[in-house]
Amino acid sequence: MDLARALQLARDAEVDLVEVAPNSEPPVCRLLDYGKLLYLTSKKERESKKGQRSTDQKEVRFRPNIGTHDLDAKTRKIREFISDGSKVKLTVRFRGREAAHQQLGLSVLKRVADELKDEVRLERPPAMEGRALSMVLIPALVKTEKGADDAPEDDNQDQVEELADAKT
Repeated sequence: MDLARALQLARDAEVDLVEVAPNSEPPVCRLLDYGKLLYLTSKKERESKKGQRSTDQKEVRFRPNIGTHDLDAKTRKIREFISDGSKVKLTVRFRGREAAHQQLGLSVLKRVADELKDEVRLERPPAMEGRALSMVLIPALVKTEKGADDAPEDDNQDQVEELADAKT
């Protein structure tokens, strides 16, 4: 059909002539309401973005000789990050001669893991990165009543519990 005839049909039907496949031979056009098409495509994009979930990684830094109340405050903050669905990287920074006493940093991480062992899974065990000891925690899997029997056992959860139970 020629362009003039297609435009006339679009005017008569009070819709738009929209080119949907410009690279085909001959180009393909449709009679439709262009505003409605834009609305539907943006609606599809919004729906697809709802299914996506971005996981942020937050970092909480400690010192090897942190006070009890400071540790409790940071643990509350970690619990808040975990409940929001974020990964949390726990880092113990060593300065100067503190690096010779890595067991102090490990005990801080163990205390935090002990307090949060029901809410988190261990993604990466404690490891030295330069002058810092760090580990990564992620939210624990939420088990529903109907799927509780079908849920696989999680090895990382066992590691969190072992880390929390280990005493130095």
